[in-house]
Amino acid sequence: MMGMTERVDAVLRDGGAPHLHGLVVLRDGEVVLERYGAGEDHALNVPLGHVEFGRDTLHDLRSVSKSVVGVVYGIALGEGLVPEPGASLVRQFPEYDLPGREHLTIEHALTMTLGLEWDERLPYTDPANSEIAMELAPDRHRYVLERPVVEEAGKRWHYCGGATALIGEIITRGAGRPLPEYAAARLFEPLGISAFEWSMGDDGAARAASGLRLRPIDLAAVGQLVLDGGRGIVPGEWIEEMLRPRVVTDGGGYGYQWYLSRDGRMAEGIGNGGQRLVVVPEKRLVVAVTAGEYDGGLGSSQAVLDAVLEP
Repeated sequence: MMGMTERVDAVLRDGGAPHLHGLVVLRDGEVVLERYGAGEDHALNVPLGHVEFGRDTLHDLRSVSKSVVGVVYGIALGEGLVPEPGASLVRQFPEYDLPGREHLTIEHALTMTLGLEWDERLPYTDPANSEIAMELAPDRHRYVLERPVVEEAGKRWHYCGGATALIGEIITRGAGRPLPEYAAARLFEPLGISAFEWSMGDDGAARAASGLRLRPIDLAAVGQLVLDGGRGIVPGEWIEEMLRPRVVTDGGGYGYQWYLSRDGRMAEGIGNGGQRLVVVPEKRLVVAVTAGEYDGGLGSSQAVLDAVLEP
């Protein structure tokens, strides 16, 4: 019977993960497997050409950025810089006139249950995609908050990068400094993470939903922090709340910016192209995957994840 390393190497050797860029597996906080590939890459929609990936190569996290933002919100909450999730969402943006949205809470944004019109099913190069339309708007936060109300908030999970944009802005306002700067000081530096990029929109706001770039080894360190219950960097109560199922999705459940498996054994951040951060407490495992299957699915990342997590 093959071990994890042999299974992963067999997948790679047999061409089962052609778009894999990076894989880091931690067990009990120690690296037990690390693999890198090569291929065409992008920083959001900017082509980077053919890249030979290694430990020190930064990589787009795409929507795994959302899960990192969820962690950072908990740090800011512990410092008293941002409101509790049950607080009014629109009151955090007093400069806008938003009639009919007084019922919205920060938790509705954290759980992607805002009940607002939003559609990210189109490719992320299409201006009709709601996230791209948000990027093209002169004020991303107004754009999100002014979307038409289409259903009752809090009832149904509906994927929405705009929700994370609002969370990122609440952190920025509460901390009194840009989201990337606060995240660096309170999350990255305590973890020894010195290399990162967080792209900014034309409106000057950090792309909270998709703009973070990290090394896979450092992404794994964030996952290990979650697995360890916060280690005093993030309040332990927030980790528990963040990973508590709040709403049902097609594949399982959703907490605060984290996907949760149906059996409750796994928490995950997922990003376009095959970016994954998986935390498996009962196996004492953290798995970070980067890949280049942009707008094309999760085939390569799923193939290596299946090999890692096979019973």
